[in-house]
Amino acid sequence: MQTLEIRPAAAADLPAITEIYEHAVRYGTATFELIPPDLDEMTRRFNVLMEGGFPYFVAALEGRVVGYAYAGAYRPRPAYRFTVENSVYLQPAIHRRGVGLKLLQRLIAECEARGYRQMIAVIGDSANAGSIGVHTKCGFQMIGTHPDVGFKFGRWLDTVMMQRALGAGGTTLPAG
Repeated sequence: MQTLEIRPAAAADLPAITEIYEHAVRYGTATFELIPPDLDEMTRRFNVLMEGGFPYFVAALEGRVVGYAYAGAYRPRPAYRFTVENSVYLQPAIHRRGVGLKLLQRLIAECEARGYRQMIAVIGDSANAGSIGVHTKCGFQMIGTHPDVGFKFGRWLDTVMMQRALGAGGTTLPAG
């Protein structure tokens, strides 16, 4: 594999990020969105995460963005402030080459450094063995499956819930 660079995402990466996500929306079941958001909407979403102080990374091969990962608020209520939900998306041609694993590992390390205590993965489609496998390799535990909660491509889809403690997890009180 060419040299992989994982770095913080920048506004200049948003066209490539938008293209990757558009493919996931149009052809995949990892996301339950039905209409791909345009660059303006993806920029708005990126800015919300940046303003919230959340980590957002891209994976680049030979300077070309081939994947991205970010953490965002799990739920908006203040009691959830130490819990994040992750997202990882890759260009289809890059699947099964370890890029998603490296992105998720970097994201986990950064979330731990920022004091978050739990990470939740909401995985679209219980048949998404690749995503479930990557999360398992990164220490996530299966929490449960919500059967038939999404309807896309003319069929019902499950969501799989996985969770991983970050740092001390729930064994100590958070710093703030």
